Amino acid sequence: MIVDLPNTTTSKVSKEITSLRDRGGVVALGRVLTLVVITRAGAEEEAIRAANEASREHPCRIIVLAQGSPEDPTRLDGQIRVGGDAGASEVIVLRGSGDLANENESLVSALLLPDAPIVAWWPHHMPAAAAQTSIGAIAHRRITDSSNEADPAAALFNLQKTYSAGDTDLAWTRLTNWRIQLAAVLDQAEPSTITEVTVEGAEDSPSTVLLAAWLTQALDAPVTIAAGPAGTGLHRVRLSRDNGDIELYRPGRDVAELHQPGQPVQRISLPRRSLEECLAEELRRLDPDDVFGEVITEGLAKTNLRSVQTSER
Repeated sequence: MIVDLPNTTTSKVSKEITSLRDRGGVVALGRVLTLVVITRAGAEEEAIRAANEASREHPCRIIVLAQGSPEDPTRLDGQIRVGGDAGASEVIVLRGSGDLANENESLVSALLLPDAPIVAWWPHHMPAAAAQTSIGAIAHRRITDSSNEADPAAALFNLQKTYSAGDTDLAWTRLTNWRIQLAAVLDQAEPSTITEVTVEGAEDSPSTVLLAAWLTQALDAPVTIAAGPAGTGLHRVRLSRDNGDIELYRPGRDVAELHQPGQPVQRISLPRRSLEECLAEELRRLDPDDVFGEVITEGLAKTNLRSVQTSER
């Protein structure tokens, strides 16, 4: 069910939610958090779909701030989605223009679930400093996505400068399965025997840069990034050793090959992760991701992006 509230106020939206609950259309019990999505008008539906899917694992209230033009007359249009239109959540869409075009805590304060954690997500257009924004200042976790920026690597370095505990980026979440596989490999191999590391991925992939930063932080060996064609994601990690290289290589989108000296090639399921999967993973934890914090503030600083090479493949 979708209820439209044109030219409204947050007070009226809150009253309508209460009315829907009284009529049995909204169940407030079981909501574990409030997810505030800050995006631009016209781009909100993809984020809502992903949030709805993630809410099946993490029932929540989703508040979407779809920012319009500050040049237009000041106006707030609201929409409430419940039932089949809202996954396991309730979705409140606020489309503001004029003085209400920019994110503002006052727009959401009356709609937050009481005594529940707040997660802020910017699916597009990372803020200059997430923790210093009006919404970010009240959020327990702050999720950005550098892959949607015009210059993903520059976005990561800006995040490095402005990082605050509780910040994370979906480029990091997309690496979870790669890090699990590489950690298992490093548990069996002696890290001190690794003389060089090569990370191969798309030239526009911030995940490639973050994986290089993670390996730089974890290993005492130089790390080189080999840049491949844009839009193709992460391809390969090669751990060079005198007694034989170890290579994790994903030639397509779903299956990777693990090459180790003296062992048959292992085929490993390593699919590219969907937006819904990544968002659901981030909503599982409401405490700061300390590993990401170390990688973005320390590992990235040690990563020499001047060592980026053009991939031969």
